[in-house]
Amino acid sequence: MKEIAIGILASMFFAVTFILNRSMELSGGSWLWSSSLRFFFMVPPLFLIVLLRKNMRQLFNEMVKQPLPWLVWSFTGFVLFYGSITFAAAYGPGWLVAGTWQITIVAGILLGPLFFEVHGNEKVRKKIPLRALLISSFILVGIILLQFQNFGSVSSFSILIGVLPVILAAFAYPLGNRKMMEVCGGRLDTFQRVFGMTLATLPFWFIIAGVGFVQVGPPPTDQIIQSFIVGISSGVIATSLFFIATNRVRNDHSKLASVEATQSIQVIFVVIGEVLLLSSPLPNAVATGGLVIIITGMLLHSYNANKPSSKAVLQELTKMN
Repeated sequence: MKEIAIGILASMFFAVTFILNRSMELSGGSWLWSSSLRFFFMVPPLFLIVLLRKNMRQLFNEMVKQPLPWLVWSFTGFVLFYGSITFAAAYGPGWLVAGTWQITIVAGILLGPLFFEVHGNEKVRKKIPLRALLISSFILVGIILLQFQNFGSVSSFSILIGVLPVILAAFAYPLGNRKMMEVCGGRLDTFQRVFGMTLATLPFWFIIAGVGFVQVGPPPTDQIIQSFIVGISSGVIATSLFFIATNRVRNDHSKLASVEATQSIQVIFVVIGEVLLLSSPLPNAVATGGLVIIITGMLLHSYNANKPSSKAVLQELTKMN
């Protein structure tokens, strides 16, 4: 399925977030600046993209029609998500944050009953796709094995403070994304939606940046440069790719779960990046087994996404008769 390939590509760019956020914290940068600068740097390129595509007026019209949903779900999908991620990176290593973040592949599935689909004139609450949930849970086992070798190197406090905010982020990101897809109703393209969500959260990022300025002063040059890289790589490229993939399968909950599960590949890119850039140890035999499980799980998700549903098979048989 093309959407899974797009999701895997997005996960590679997303991995930059975890590696550079940890790098910035190790060099003394504040998480308050790491989080806010990313979104400040996202504004100019997204503005140019939407402007050149001549879609600006349509975006503003949509935002004016439903200001509260835009504010609430953009805050959920961007501020709660990224603020929690960068806060956790200040206290926990990148592998712990990236590994815990993978809970989102299950979180997205569990959020299904919060949404509805229309059958004729009737709105029906979506069900949890059990097959997709089972495969995603299998992937989580691989992620735990991949991270197992590192648990002895950090304190209990670091594990606690590095895990709880990320669990919040793991639910906030898919919830905000799915709710915004519902609000937009297919009327906006991905770049419009990402730019609109960025604009809607700017007041919150200005407040966070203001607190950062009061607490630690202006950000150092290295942090500005690395935040710029994160903003372009993760904020613009990865987010746009991921939103494109999820938007294309937004009406199929099982396929949507498969696309969201591609984020599990991030942890592999993070491990590689930390080994190369931050001198982290190479994966041991147990961790390598975890890598095999993750890759196997993604192959199962791909198979599950491409397998026709019983409903589709029944429709085809009806046509033949």
